[in-house]
Amino acid sequence: MIVALIIACEVGFWVLLAAGLTLRYVAKMPRAGAALLLCEPLLELVLLVVTTLDLKNGAAPDWKHGLAALYIGYTVAYGHYTVKWLDGHAAHRLAGGPKPAGPGYGKARAAHEWKLWIRTVLAAAVALCLLQVAVWYVGDAGDVSSLKGWQFAALRVVGIHALIAAAYTIWPKKAPVGADAS
Repeated sequence: MIVALIIACEVGFWVLLAAGLTLRYVAKMPRAGAALLLCEPLLELVLLVVTTLDLKNGAAPDWKHGLAALYIGYTVAYGHYTVKWLDGHAAHRLAGGPKPAGPGYGKARAAHEWKLWIRTVLAAAVALCLLQVAVWYVGDAGDVSSLKGWQFAALRVVGIHALIAAAYTIWPKKAPVGADAS
């Protein structure tokens, strides 16, 4: 049931996002679109409550609970960023707004990658906290090795993303010929 809920939350995120942007830019109802976009965190709240209730009702902690924690961490760190990014592109395509700036090249791109890495650190911190609370909640009553495994997975993701950001710093992406090299 947890996996189905994670999938439903992900699908719900994109449906709410598409509906909110459609209301904002196609139906010319910006307040209704913004209200719909503000409902997105409710999806993660539902997932958190259901996951907690699942553990409370005696479910053995396993990979599904860990995946839920990582999903919640990811949406806390990247959800607003994703909405803002897509809103800028929708404003450009559907409402004649300015074209959103890309991540750039050289030092600007490296700085962008490090900012994304900080978001990944935030996502991992949220997931680690949720997983640790679950470990404490289950206590000695159950096997929490799966939850601890997800904690190490979150830390590995932070490390891998740091390597990617470092690569952009060491080997900066060069602007194509004729492009602005900002």
